[in-house]
Amino acid sequence: MKLMDVSLLSIALALIVVGVHQTMLQGIGFSYSFFMFAVGLLFWFQLRKTKGEANPKEGLDHSKKPIKPKRK
Repeated sequence: MKLMDVSLLSIALALIVVGVHQTMLQGIGFSYSFFMFAVGLLFWFQLRKTKGEANPKEGLDHSKKPIKPKRK
């Protein structure tokens, strides 16, 4: 997982925790925006994940043969 993916998941989790806290204190109306931002970040994470699986060139390409050293 890349740093951006870990950041997206961490921020989404933090927003969910803050949203649950605000729901207990003030109700769902005040915490709605926290939950929507968290869902948006989770959708963005899923989009990045599916694009990464569809494009294998993004990672290391193991199909290349190693270069043979020149003989003297």
